[in-house]
Parts: sequence; structure tokens; C-alpha cells
Amino acid sequence: MDLHRSSGEAFLALEVPFMQRHRFTKEFKEEAVRLVLQGGRRQSEIARDLEIGHSTLERWLSEARGRSAAVAAGETAEAELKRLRRENALLREERDILKKATAFFARETNR
Repeated sequence: MDLHRSSGEAFLALEVPFMQRHRFTKEFKEEAVRLVLQGGRRQSEIARDLEIGHSTLERWLSEARGRSAAVAAGETAEAELKRLRRENALLREERDILKKATAFFARETNR
């Protein structure tokens, strides 16, 4: 930690070691979440044992709860895909109608 003075002002320069980002497999994340949901141990203990940050484990838990809430709401990935394809087709139809209407009114105003 260094204390520098510049133009009469003091500021603190912290030397923070470079943190390397890790990529974890889906299976690793699911296992970490399962350990937390299984109970018996605190989240901080599990995070320390797995050598991950507590906030990382919290984020994985939040994501897992979000996925389970979506499934509980009744929309699976296949159902969502089907709904989005129908919506996409409807939007394309509406776009084509508007294109034709624009062309029609452009010809009418030029007469």
C-alpha cells in the first residue's frame, strides 16, 4: 500500500494482485448448488472447501432458483421456444402488412 501526494492532495494506491478468472463446468456448479441445498453446512464453508468466492456461490444459487422458478411456472424450454416461434411468425406477418400499406400509401400520395 502506497500513500502518494500529488498537487498537495493525498490518495491511496492499493496494490491488488491480479485475479485470474476461472471457468467452471456446469456439473461443478450444479454440485456446488446441490451441496448448499442439501444443508448441514454453511455456504461459506462450502465455498471455502470448493475454493470459490462466496458471492460466486450465491450467484449460482440465485441462477438455479431462477431456473427452477421458470420450470415451476410451467414453461419448459421447449414450450418457450414454441411460444417464441409463434410470436416471431406473427411479428413477421405484421411487418409484411405494414410494408404493403406503406407502399400503397406512397403510390396514392404520388398521384
